[in-house]
Amino acid sequence: MARFLTPIDALTAAIYSILIVLTFTLTFTVIKRWPGYNQPIPEGFSTELFYAVLGASVAWALIDGLMLALLSLLERSEKHRFLQALQAADSDEDSLAVIADEFDFVLEPIASETKRHQLYADVLEHLRDSQPRPVGFQREDFIEALGTALVAMLAVLPSLLPLWLLRDDPLAALRGANIVSFVMLFILGYRWGVYTGANRWKTGLLLPSFGLALVAIAIPLGG
Repeated sequence: MARFLTPIDALTAAIYSILIVLTFTLTFTVIKRWPGYNQPIPEGFSTELFYAVLGASVAWALIDGLMLALLSLLERSEKHRFLQALQAADSDEDSLAVIADEFDFVLEPIASETKRHQLYADVLEHLRDSQPRPVGFQREDFIEALGTALVAMLAVLPSLLPLWLLRDDPLAALRGANIVSFVMLFILGYRWGVYTGANRWKTGLLLPSFGLALVAIAIPLGG
């Protein structure tokens, strides 16, 4: 599965899933502080919240996996369109113009016009008689989608444990879930720094702060 799921895709899926959990567990704190709210926490609140968060996490995991598969399909469609445009051109000059439109925005800042022209000529020679890959869903897409969904679901399990284990004490369950979620965000941020070469500790601390800001925005908007 690691052949089809990049570390960044896995980390992103895990981060989004934990943010979903936080939108549930932090909402109660906002309601509790609302003026005039003096209702006791209902019996069975933690259990209901556990199943609600679990259901939302599973739904998000499936959506995330499906979207990643769709993006892979769209990427192949774009490559298919490019190859068709290149091979349908009336002349080599037109074909080179198609290639330039596709790659100039990346290569222009780092390569001279002469070097780019040589590279585009090599690309044209290589792709002139190439056959496009099938555009429809492939086995790799389903493996990638499954891997993303599994990562997203597994990432929230630590945050769900306090909601279940401390279900007789709702406030303790919520605090435990929030603490675990932010610890998980720190760990994922640290791993992001390891993978990208950024400062691990800064990235680890930045991600929980950024997550808290996103949740603070999402909750008042009904998220």
